[in-house]
Amino acid sequence: MRERLTILAYSAGWRVVRALPERLAYLTFSALAQFAWLRQGRGVRQLEANLARVAPGASAFALKTMSRKGMHSYMRYWCDAFRMTDWTPERILGTCRVEGDGPVRESLAQGRGVVMALSHQGNWDHAGAWASLALAPVTTVAERLRPEEVYERFVDFRQQLGIEVLPLTGGGDVFGLLVRRLRSGGFVPLLADRDLTANGVPVSFFGETARMAAGPAALALVTGAALHPTSIRYVRLRAPAPARWGISITIHPEILPPEQGSRPEQVASMTQQCADALAAGIATAPQDWHMLQRVFLADLVPEAADRPSESD
Repeated sequence: MRERLTILAYSAGWRVVRALPERLAYLTFSALAQFAWLRQGRGVRQLEANLARVAPGASAFALKTMSRKGMHSYMRYWCDAFRMTDWTPERILGTCRVEGDGPVRESLAQGRGVVMALSHQGNWDHAGAWASLALAPVTTVAERLRPEEVYERFVDFRQQLGIEVLPLTGGGDVFGLLVRRLRSGGFVPLLADRDLTANGVPVSFFGETARMAAGPAALALVTGAALHPTSIRYVRLRAPAPARWGISITIHPEILPPEQGSRPEQVASMTQQCADALAAGIATAPQDWHMLQRVFLADLVPEAADRPSESD
């Protein structure tokens, strides 16, 4: 029954929200954000715990304000997601402000693949849609959600944006497929700021230990692709922009492999550098970091922190 309700909720989202006038749709999701924030459920409390690491000197009032803005940003992402397949290419491109894309364009022009390490910040689907139009074919990886029908809807949604989606599990040799895409000069953005499995790389993140995905660094090492941490945040736009809100994409400088050390040591070093760049981006716009789940090891019970391979 619960899975059926989940399917119905997402199906209604994609059908009903698309049919609403734009202003009404976003006002509705803003009201939902305010309601969720006032309820102070587990996700909101975890968001505040995470934001306390981003702004350790913030007062209780400042953290509450930050989390309220964070919930509004989070729900804006969902409203975007339900409506984005109806956006024109002109809207997708015209609502992106991009900084630091020069080296990425140079790499792609030379036939060199590019890996982007992203945090759950702003609207990464919008950024992927922009990249598919402005840069190169885009391939990414998505966790296989349950129920399966919801996962398939998300895959279809991203494919309509021009993004090839590979399942994290149950889809064969995903790493090998990504290697082939990158060696063909492809563009691979990957969410990297949370990996609680034993495969996650321990990093210092806002002064505490967290685990981040090893994939971006490992792919760059194996293929010679350029690795760029990338930060995304929401920004208000002015006329003649095609919408009131858009995203700002900041592509950080390339992370180069260390000249010495074993492969695991190189991956660890590059992942730490990604963590540092992503932390700087999050600190610039903490309200756009949509992390309503546990990410710092201090927040985990010991057995969860040492879980062998299950994707959280």
